[in-house]
Formats: sequence, C-alpha cells, structure tokens
Amino acid sequence: MTIPYSLALPCLQQRLAIGALTPTQIARDVIAEAARDSHHTWIHLLPEEAVLAQAQRLEADPKARSLPLYGVPFAVKDNIDVAGHPTTAACPAYSYIAKTSATAVVRLLAAGAILIGKTNLDQFATGLVGTRSPYGACSNAFDARYISGGSSSGSALAVALNQVSFTLGTDTAGSGRIPAGFNNVVGLKPTPGAVSCAGVVPACRTLDCVSVFAFTAGDAWDVYSVIRGPDAVDDYSRHSKPPVRAPQTRYRCGVPCPEQLQFYGDAEARRSYERAVELLERSGATVMEVDYAPFLAAGRLLYEGPWVAERLNGIKAFYATHADEIHPTTRQIIATGAKYTACDLFEAGYALAALRRKTERQFRDIDVLAVPTAPTIYTMDQIAEKPIELNANLGYYSNYANLLNLAAIAVPGGMRGDGLPAGITLIGPADSEALLCDAGDRLHRLSSKTIGATRFLLPAYETSLAVDTVENEVLIAVVGAHLRGFPLNGELIEHGARFVATARTARRYHLYLLPNSVPPKPGLVRDERLAGYPIELELWSMPSEQFGSFVACIPSPLAIGSVALEDGSTVKGFLCESAAVIGARDISSYGGWKNYMTSGPLARVG
Repeated sequence: MTIPYSLALPCLQQRLAIGALTPTQIARDVIAEAARDSHHTWIHLLPEEAVLAQAQRLEADPKARSLPLYGVPFAVKDNIDVAGHPTTAACPAYSYIAKTSATAVVRLLAAGAILIGKTNLDQFATGLVGTRSPYGACSNAFDARYISGGSSSGSALAVALNQVSFTLGTDTAGSGRIPAGFNNVVGLKPTPGAVSCAGVVPACRTLDCVSVFAFTAGDAWDVYSVIRGPDAVDDYSRHSKPPVRAPQTRYRCGVPCPEQLQFYGDAEARRSYERAVELLERSGATVMEVDYAPFLAAGRLLYEGPWVAERLNGIKAFYATHADEIHPTTRQIIATGAKYTACDLFEAGYALAALRRKTERQFRDIDVLAVPTAPTIYTMDQIAEKPIELNANLGYYSNYANLLNLAAIAVPGGMRGDGLPAGITLIGPADSEALLCDAGDRLHRLSSKTIGATRFLLPAYETSLAVDTVENEVLIAVVGAHLRGFPLNGELIEHGARFVATARTARRYHLYLLPNSVPPKPGLVRDERLAGYPIELELWSMPSEQFGSFVACIPSPLAIGSVALEDGSTVKGFLCESAAVIGARDISSYGGWKNYMTSGPLARVG
C-alpha cells in the first residue's frame, strides 16, 4: 500500500496545521513505503527508532511548529554526510562513518525536517544514467526498461514515488537536473557556492553544487531558502545576493537556434520541447533565438579537458589502493584525468574565461535560456551496450552550467507520446534562482496536472517563492540609458546594483525622446489624461546605502519616483518632469527605449 496522501509541501503542511497528521504518523508511513523499494532507490535507511525519535522531539517542542519544514520527511544522496551513518558514494570499499553532518543537512534538521535515509547514485557522482552502482541500477519511475538518469538517481526517485517530500542531490554536470527530467519532478541547481558543499564527497570540488529535488518549484524554493548561505568551513561558499522576488510579468527567454538543437533522432523529445516552448510563451516569456555555440564549447571542456583530473584528485588516495573496486565505467572515466598537465589546465582556463564573456553578453539580451533537460532518454539495455558514448549525449544541454557560474531549474514539461516524462530546463545567470523558480512554476502549471509518478494533483495554489522586498536593498526600474548594453548602465554597477528581471509599466505611461540629451535619453511620464502604453523596463536591486548617492547623480529633468508595473505592484524608478517633454517626440508606440534605439530614427542615423 502506498502513502495515501501527497507529500508535496503545501498539502503536507496543511494537514499538519489542522492536526490531520502528526510528524510521527508521517515518519511511520514514509519508513514503511521506503522499505518496499523496488527501484533501487535507497542505499541506507536510518533505523526506524532514529527516525521516530526525530519526529517525537519535534512534537515535544511547542516552538517547533513554527519551523519552516516542521515534520517534513527528506532524504540525501549518499555522497552527503550524516553524522553517525555511513557515506558510501555508491562504493562499498570507500564507505566510512561520518563524524559530522553536512552543513546543508544540519540546516534542514534545524528547520524541522525529518531525515529518512540516503539515496543511490552513479558511483562517485560520475554519470548521468543512474546505472553505475553496485547497489543496483535505478530504474525509471514510469517504465522500468528505461534509465532514471543520474548521478542523483535515487534522490529523484524518492520524490517521484512520493516516498519523501524533497531530497538533496549534487550537480556537477547535470546530475541534479537529468534525473528530475526523467522522473517528472523539479530539480533546482543553485548558483555554484550558494549552498555549502561542506560534508559532500567531491566530484569536482570547484564546480560541485548541492541541488534540491521537489514536487514543485515552490517546494524547491522553500528548501533552498533554508540551506542557502555562506559557510565558514567551505572555502568555495559565497555571499550570494539576497533573493528578490521576480514580478509576475513578461521575461525574455532565449532558445538555441534550430540547427543547434540536438535530439539524437528522438522525434518525441523534439516534439515535447517544441510544445514546452509554446507553453513558455503562454506563461509570459518573450522567446528569441540565441547562439548556443559558446555554451556547447564550455560543456566540452568538462569531460574533454582537464576538469576530469579534478575527479581523480578528489579520490586519489582511494584510487591508488582500490582502483579495482571502482565500477569499471567510472574507473575508465576517472583514469583519463591522469593524462592532463598543469599547462593543460591553464589553457582550458583561458578558453573558459573567453566563453564566460561570450555567454555573459548573451544574458544581456535574455533573462533565461530554455533548453531540453536532456536530448533523449535511453533504455537500460542501450546504456549497457554503449555506457560512455550515450552518457555523453545526455549532457548536451547540462554540462556547462557550473563552469559558466549559472543557476538552473529543471521542471516537468508534460508527458511524451510514449508515456515518459519530458523535462525542460531554465538557466539563468548567478543569483537568478528566484526568477527561475517563478518562471519554472508557471510553466509547470501549464504543462502538468499531477506530480511525480503519482496520481496526486499539482497543488492548485502557488507558494510564495520569495519576499517582495529585501532587507537593505531597493528595487529600481530603469527605462533608458541605464538599461543593460547602454551607456549609463555602468552607474548602476558602480553602485552595487544587480539585474533582477525585465518588466513593463502599467498602461498609463508615455515615453518621450528628450531633446539634446547626451547620451540620448528618454523621459517616462505618467499621464492619466491620455491613453497610455505598457513600457518595457528593467528592474535592478541596489544596496540601500548606495541608493542616496545614486539618486544624487541623476540630472534634471529626470528624477526617481514611484512607477506602477503591469502586475499591479509599485517600485521606485526613473520618471521625467512633465514640463521637459512639451513638444518632445512621443515614442511610446515602440514599447520601450531598446526597441526605439534598434528600429527608430536614431538607429537609422547611427
């Protein structure tokens, strides 16, 4: 008998709030369900008494009910340490008893979550298939003939099968996204360093990310909000910018040019992606083609360059004495790391720096990049026949994300004609998790009705993805020369501002070309007497302590006032004195300054 209720966070938390469930009852149900594992999901389940003790401690503490993840069951990939329990990285000879728990695990337990156990993976987190484990090959949640994806295979399955509410995985080359796409769940890969990797067996320490698997983007956001933040014991953790909630407005979505798309002959995958792009447009995206070549070039560096040596370096002592006890395919891949030199690493570093600049320029014109989560899916038999070649194919849309310091979220894109899930991944620049979760959630709600491999309905209401305002930051709307790619954008950067999203004003504004302004500038004026236009703008978040000095630099007739957005919210932004636009040319019909500058008279003069 499966668990008769949904473990999605809104559903579970509602039952807990009204007393329909208790942490102890949830724990008992989850323990029993996990023990019936038929997909090789688990490597280690905590003893029942240890799980129930967690639940009972929560129930005994009257303050615990206010914790953000009170009574919520979760699991972690078995390359993540849990104090007093074995960490195997799916290699029995490597196994050790962890003395301390990983930082992310500590934060989740402190937030009231209940740890159930540790999940299966491609050995040493090397692979995108889910079959490279002596604890059994993880089979797909929808069809056991197909792979589950890896390396965080068991983590995705535990959610898809409604055995826990969320799991932690890791993602170096797509391991937190490919299994999500193959099993109809959400996989959030944060910006590298946003979540501490302390207590994680390294694959590529400079690139590794702790990822989140959940039923919805809102659930993933709630978990990410708990585990994010710097950690003194992880030298690669970072002070990421405070998250700003992306407004419910349109955003710019890049897609690879048609000739750059790759599906390896899988017509169902192609159709699913094309359908998902249509849904993205319905959900609020303005879709445009981009050059995918720099992303592909960066992805090739991961396994065709010296970063493979970092995988070898992570387990070099164990490899030197126990190489024969490593999975043959994993050993073959890691062994290639020995051929690279320090010179190779520097050369690859130079190439990567150039590719980062190219992709950064891409993200000046788009807010997110939308790609298939994987180009195709393979059967167990196909992977057994060509384990390295087909695994490499799966990383076509995922390998580059961490090398380029990007964030990503894989969300369900509906079902293929053959009954398998189709996933789509949204990728954004560093610290874009709020925008990705918001956009991903909207797409998910258009593409799907049920969650995971269950018959439970996708929760009908959305969770709050982030707070609308951030302590010590001010959201500013810019409409002209301060836009990305325009002459005065550097003034925002100099004052510590960061791009958040594109948006549009409410339909009560006019945009005018200010005469004799150098560089050319527009003036945004609110006029209730005239039929207005929605004017495109950009939202930037600036540290509060920098806001005053920034405003002091703004010359008349421009000023900072309150700007009403299309979604009904209000932010601070650039406005113009009405006297300054008397006789000026009204350019509102272009829809924004960028459109005017690229297609209006100034573009022709230039």
